[in-house]
Amino acid sequence: MPDLLSLLTSLAWPLAIVLAWLAGEFGQRWTGLPRISFYGLVGFAFGSAQLGALPAPDMGPMALLANIAFGLVLFELGNRINLRWLVTNPWIGVAGLVEAGLTFVAVFIVATLFGTSQITALLMASLSMATSPATVVRIINEQRSSGQMTERVLHLSALNCVLAVFAFNAIIGFWIFRTYDAVGEALWQSMVMLAGSLLAGAILGVVVPALLRATGNAQQDATVAFALAVILLVSICDRTGLSPVAAALAFGLTVRYRRVAFNQTQRNFGVLGEVLTILLFVYAASTIDWRLVRDAFWLALAVVLVRMLAKTAGVTAFAHLSGITRRKGMLTGLGLAPLAVFVILLLEHTRYAGVQVVEELRAMAAVTMLLEVFGPIIIQRALVWAREAPESHHAS
Repeated sequence: MPDLLSLLTSLAWPLAIVLAWLAGEFGQRWTGLPRISFYGLVGFAFGSAQLGALPAPDMGPMALLANIAFGLVLFELGNRINLRWLVTNPWIGVAGLVEAGLTFVAVFIVATLFGTSQITALLMASLSMATSPATVVRIINEQRSSGQMTERVLHLSALNCVLAVFAFNAIIGFWIFRTYDAVGEALWQSMVMLAGSLLAGAILGVVVPALLRATGNAQQDATVAFALAVILLVSICDRTGLSPVAAALAFGLTVRYRRVAFNQTQRNFGVLGEVLTILLFVYAASTIDWRLVRDAFWLALAVVLVRMLAKTAGVTAFAHLSGITRRKGMLTGLGLAPLAVFVILLLEHTRYAGVQVVEELRAMAAVTMLLEVFGPIIIQRALVWAREAPESHHAS
């Protein structure tokens, strides 16, 4: 019997990933809902705090693979960012700064009204600024959507991630020192960390295309080379305390400006990306404890609603100035709803760095669980309503 138990334990992750894939395929076929919502449900059900089939999350091999999967998504997102567009249409960037700022203030106020301590409310507010690129990129690829809203959601999610990483790390620095005199020092350290992360990604973004050109086989080997480079970059960030989020985004962005573009078949890194995406969403949901979801449900629901309202209001306010209708502005704001994977991996990265803030952020477990399931559905519907994704694709 112990041998059978140890065998099942060793097979827990492969079995969970296969079951998540089956749930995603059949769930999408029967309901038309995104596959990744079903991946999240399977991960949550099998998590250590629920059925206990999967081991408790730690910075082991699965966590590293999840971080690599996230790095691949961020690289692809960076590769799709057009800085020239943001320069010629600066109102898009302004809308991003305003909606992120509104979200920060609104979530801070709501968390405080629920009796949350000031530092915890600040951390929740900083995390809520983000939009999870893993969900955004996956749904856009799956729906094969294109258009003004699609591009704006991609660009705003990248901006949101960088702003959230900066604010979160600055508040963590303040939390460690616990004095208002340390605010300047915390902001400076966060800025240095962000600059170092962007520089690391940019250096790799220059070196890898140069190596590919030197081999004379840039087109055929690009996907493999960039995947290996992302693995190296994420591992370096894990060991040095840099942000894998900012580094992978900068890597993808620099590669775009080195004139190395992915074609449609290389999106999501092919089969490797597909498998790692399933693992990423299963792993992220498996870290959530149902008791925390239960205990903080009403606060989480309030945060989810006020966050969506703030993001939608911020983007809609600048819709006409940035060249789209108010309706498309509202739908773009709705498209920024996903959050879960970004928050979970950022908290795991922080815990690994020796800063224990997870206990203070119990309410974020409920927020991430709600948006793990509903975030993909909201952006999928927003894309269909914006007529940028064919209705038929979510039943294919």
